[in-house]
Amino acid sequence: MILNISAVLLFGAASALAVKTKSAGGGAAIVLFLFGFFAAGTGAYEPIHHVVQACAEALNDLG
Repeated sequence: MILNISAVLLFGAASALAVKTKSAGGGAAIVLFLFGFFAAGTGAYEPIHHVVQACAEALNDLG
């Protein structure tokens, strides 16, 4: 039997578990969550990609 699990579900559960057990901070959980979206290539990829790109460009303009 083959079990398929969405990368979004897997990384979401991993980040929730990490935050709940306090083994990782909120920043690490956000990185795991975003990586799940980028890896899965879901329909939410485009809006999240635009937000991350805008944040990166804003940080680049600050420096």
